[in-house]
Amino acid sequence: MLGVSTKIEELLTSVSDPEIPVLSIMDMGIVRKVELVDNVYRIDITPTYSGCPAMDTIGDDIVSAFEKEDLKAKINLVLAPAWTTGWITERGRKALEDYGIAAPRTAEVDKAALLGEANTIKCTNCGSLNTKMVSRFGSTACKALFQCVDCHEPFDYFKCLK
Repeated sequence: MLGVSTKIEELLTSVSDPEIPVLSIMDMGIVRKVELVDNVYRIDITPTYSGCPAMDTIGDDIVSAFEKEDLKAKINLVLAPAWTTGWITERGRKALEDYGIAAPRTAEVDKAALLGEANTIKCTNCGSLNTKMVSRFGSTACKALFQCVDCHEPFDYFKCLK
């Protein structure tokens, strides 16, 4: 995927997103580049949004995972190009849904749902499209809070970022 060994890819896949622990940082698509320079893995990561508080923890978790394997890692925070929900892998999207967070849709669908113009966000509990937005912000800034009109259960929707 990144042109690195299976071992390095497995190490990076073992690091979870601290805000959504069912997702690895690889599934989130925030690992952008890995280079081995002078026996140090230089790893570029991109935040899901500028100022994301999880990035320090993610960087520390990567360094710790590498240290456990007697490897050195240096983390570089890269802001451009900006992260997009299009970088979330299919495995990551499924993990989100299984965890109870509706995966991001297209920008057009997202806009219609967040403006209350269309019922296009599927309930992660019962699968109904009869849902409504409760708040533009859910458990984190990158999510909106929805509720299913049919089963009445609340759930987060991961907003689309292009």
